[in-house]
Amino acid sequence: MEKVLISACLLGRPVRYNGKSLTVESKHLNEWQQQGRLVAICPEMEGGLSVPRAAAEIVDGQAGDVVDGTAEVITIEGDNVTSPFMRGAQKVLSLCQMHNIKIAILAEGSPSCGSTEVYDGSFSGRRIAGMGVTSALLERHGVEVFSQFQLASACHYLNRIEAVAGKRS
Repeated sequence: MEKVLISACLLGRPVRYNGKSLTVESKHLNEWQQQGRLVAICPEMEGGLSVPRAAAEIVDGQAGDVVDGTAEVITIEGDNVTSPFMRGAQKVLSLCQMHNIKIAILAEGSPSCGSTEVYDGSFSGRRIAGMGVTSALLERHGVEVFSQFQLASACHYLNRIEAVAGKRS
């Protein structure tokens, strides 16, 4: 049975920067939780950041640039938190590799977890197309990343990889 990595905030854990959760109700998540598939984690907390913490955004580049060391993650207060973001992303990747996790459901918009859009780095509330640091690192290593708004697609992907695995055994 394939495991599914998930942002802890999506399961109701108050780990977001503002001390809140981003709970998602879904038949897919309920089923996966009952099956024991879900592996919940918060990359920012894994990187050593606390709750609550200052809002952060990727500045002067995209997540891939952060992973490559050419852009930074900065808080609204001006603190550079690139190292904890990268440390958390690396821990999440290690967890995926250890458990052979091929699929992740991560919180959209987050500078760690965004899969299709993130904030633009101006702290104005404007979103742009792009990925968070953890999402970018996972995708570079073959983990398919979906947002909480793409659960049906994630379910189809999970069914496909399990069907392929079933044919091999």
